[in-house]
Amino acid sequence: MKLDELPAGWTVKPLRDCIAPKESWSLTRDPRQRIRYVELAGIDSERGLIANSSDIEAAKAPSRAKKIIRAGDVIFATTRPNLKNIAIVPPELNDEICSTGFCVLRPKKDAATSGWIFGIVRSDWFINQVIRHDEKNAYPSVSDDEVLDVEIPVPPLAEQRRIVARVEALTHRLDQARQARQAALAEIENVIQAAMQKAFDNEDDFTEASLGDVCTMKTGKTPPTAQTEYFDGDVLFVCPADVGQSLRITTAARRLSRKAVTDGKANLFPRGTVLLVGIGSTVGKVGLAETDLCTNQQITGLTFRSGIVPDYAAWFLTAQRAVIENAASDGGVPIINQKGMGELPFCFPESVAEQRAIVARLDALRGKLDALQRLQREVETELASFTPALLAKAFRGEL
Repeated sequence: MKLDELPAGWTVKPLRDCIAPKESWSLTRDPRQRIRYVELAGIDSERGLIANSSDIEAAKAPSRAKKIIRAGDVIFATTRPNLKNIAIVPPELNDEICSTGFCVLRPKKDAATSGWIFGIVRSDWFINQVIRHDEKNAYPSVSDDEVLDVEIPVPPLAEQRRIVARVEALTHRLDQARQARQAALAEIENVIQAAMQKAFDNEDDFTEASLGDVCTMKTGKTPPTAQTEYFDGDVLFVCPADVGQSLRITTAARRLSRKAVTDGKANLFPRGTVLLVGIGSTVGKVGLAETDLCTNQQITGLTFRSGIVPDYAAWFLTAQRAVIENAASDGGVPIINQKGMGELPFCFPESVAEQRAIVARLDALRGKLDALQRLQREVETELASFTPALLAKAFRGEL
């Protein structure tokens, strides 16, 4: 933003010229029984508000609890400013305390409004001015002075209020669009869950067995991390985070070398192996190897006997996620061992053609839903870019 091309009547000032002096708090000068304390972790950076504050005994307040905040103040986190932990203080936190990790911006009544200051300091333009200074610090942070020294555009107060009202109206519509997107994504998952339930709800026509009766199981393993020759090769190394993004596993964040396999430091699972996460928060997630690959020890590879289509098995186990989670023991970390896996129910039609027909129906639906999810992600990207563009226009006087 070029500050020499602003509308008539606008001025350019250092932010400090629009801000009242900060107020400091100490228990000796201002005895209190309890305080509401706001720290950096209490900020919801996406929504730009204080999501949490702590009610604590004043005598036990942390050493960083030293800044008084008033309703309408803007608090700007000076640690990792690029994270935009910035919020306006609400009335219920008037005369409370925040961490010294915030620069408290209290607009002078004759110079700026809270909404204008809040919008300015949350803009990408302002953040970029500030973070130029964090490179010279040992820790990614800036000082209050470095925040206050940034020159900002300042329109007349009436124009500030008009622009802020316009921005708030447009961002409200943005929030509604984002909520609609989230509801649509939730509905997508409901559709696929209903389709799986319908596909496998034919128990009278299906053969019932235990999972251990229809497949063999082998758990993956991780090579010694200190031996670098086992890593960064051309063999996919699948971890739980790689499972569940889609049913078929075609990529992974990490890779192993062929030497890890030949030295017996990793187990190679052939294409068509069904992968089941057996430990951790994602226990029960299922994937299907679309190429030869290895996994870590949290994942078990299932090789099904002749007559059971691996794709069918992967879809069936995906539909059984809740059953698998319930079967997992929880001694702090959910886990289901191979014995527990072997006792899981497994139902299937004897006809391979019927198994493939079920797979074809679910694959077709999943493909349509994946396309819709991609569209939703594209829309989210557009929505995310809307606010910075809107603020840039606002601060150029184009709203």
